[in-house]
Amino acid sequence: MANLNKVMLIGRLTRDPEIRAFGTGGKVAAFGFAVNNKKKNAQTGEWEDEPVFLDIEAFNRQSGRQLADLVEQYFKKGAQFYLEGHLRLDQWQDKNDGSKRSRLKIVLDDFQFFEARQDGMNNSGAPRAASRPSAPPAVSRRPAPAAPAANGNFDEPSPEYVDEPPPEGGMGDIPF
Repeated sequence: MANLNKVMLIGRLTRDPEIRAFGTGGKVAAFGFAVNNKKKNAQTGEWEDEPVFLDIEAFNRQSGRQLADLVEQYFKKGAQFYLEGHLRLDQWQDKNDGSKRSRLKIVLDDFQFFEARQDGMNNSGAPRAASRPSAPPAVSRRPAPAAPAANGNFDEPSPEYVDEPPPEGGMGDIPF
């Protein structure tokens, strides 16, 4: 049976990370993150943002990246990031009424800075070069229009892709 547990998000931090250290030397950074879903208003017909608030945790691993340290150093409330992670279901017994409780969290696996720092410095602390653009232009990978096969059949997909900028107004109008 196939299995995939991957989350990819672009959004903003809703609070500064809270850092906890373990007796074993490990560390976890917990923070809030918000993303927007697009929803069409039935009365006005306009597309509106509907915020979704998520809980994210980043850990220092024995082998691999020390994500909690990086989150502690670079993540601040309001900053925009691209995050990759996986879902984890936390379950516990409520102390007050004894009911079973649960919550989905996202465990951070990787991240990318999504915007330039506001203080004029790059992420290593050196001044940013004036001639260098702050971010590369957005490019989407879309399937090329299907070309007829040798027998004239348009039903076979083309394996080629075309790089093109996203449509004006973003991709919020595309229903998927």
